[in-house]
Amino acid sequence: MKKIRHIILAACAIAMSAGASSCLKYEKKANSSTTGTTTMVCDASFQNIMQQEIDVFEYQYPDAHILARYEPQNVAVDSLMSLNTKTIVIARDLTDAEKRVLRSKKKVVKSAKIAVDAVALIVNKENPLEMLTVGEVADIIAGRSMEWNDLEPSELGQIAVIFDDKGSSLVSYMRDSLLAGEPLGPNVYAQGSVPKVFETVKENRNAIGVLGVSWITSDMSGADISPDSIAADMLSDSPVIGATLTDDIKVLKIRRNDEVTAYKPYQQNIFDGSYPLFRQIYMITTGVSGSLASGFYSFVTGETGQKIIMKTGILPARTRIQVVQLGEDE
Repeated sequence: MKKIRHIILAACAIAMSAGASSCLKYEKKANSSTTGTTTMVCDASFQNIMQQEIDVFEYQYPDAHILARYEPQNVAVDSLMSLNTKTIVIARDLTDAEKRVLRSKKKVVKSAKIAVDAVALIVNKENPLEMLTVGEVADIIAGRSMEWNDLEPSELGQIAVIFDDKGSSLVSYMRDSLLAGEPLGPNVYAQGSVPKVFETVKENRNAIGVLGVSWITSDMSGADISPDSIAADMLSDSPVIGATLTDDIKVLKIRRNDEVTAYKPYQQNIFDGSYPLFRQIYMITTGVSGSLASGFYSFVTGETGQKIIMKTGILPARTRIQVVQLGEDE
């Protein structure tokens, strides 16, 4: 029988900072770490993760309002640098030069890695392919492998590589980490949003989609779960069990070129480094201490915020975890 491996986030696993502790004590003030209104710009590939963070934070603090925009990564960075927002969530830290520019504008920058996200490759359920090497993935996105038959005997036709947006951090990650900055191939298309990547793959047998693993976990649909129920669960002392992958599409196993075993992007395989395609997620703010921007930053980097990340299927950055065997394969 196959074995599914999950990891569980232990309750009270994070030593929270004084800032995080203060944001958990609600005091009704016009502007504070738990009241008022603030804006943020988040990389669109992390929308489903950050929206849950906002929902739980606003549930816990009803007088707090986080107004989020979900944009390509470069837009988020530009918004922070031009002081149009105080908080961003992107797939990299700021460069030293960017930090110097903000300091020259009298801004104090706080930055923290909040999660590790696996980059998943998905195909239509009628596609017989089960596994790719990192080298084969590079050949596909560079346009060197244009037909499914180039990989293994197949009746399928031309490969269509589907990303969310041409300015997406996923495009940057795949181009920089697999192609050393070389351009993507002519078989690469942008659909405008992550949900459209998922839908395109479901409807097109020749498509292969590239997206963050949180978008393909089976419990992300949550249509029958109210935001209040999710918030109450996250604010409890109960451990969180990591998510499983949906069966609406096929999630490919990936292996390094010099290894025999291929792995799916389960949290366990992100945690131990077995799954080769992963990236860091950072939260960056210039919000001053005591502001709502600073309070939300403390929340996301604290215990409750990290539990929410665990539930979405990616790996929290600041946790003590347990690995348990609940049943299924790599």
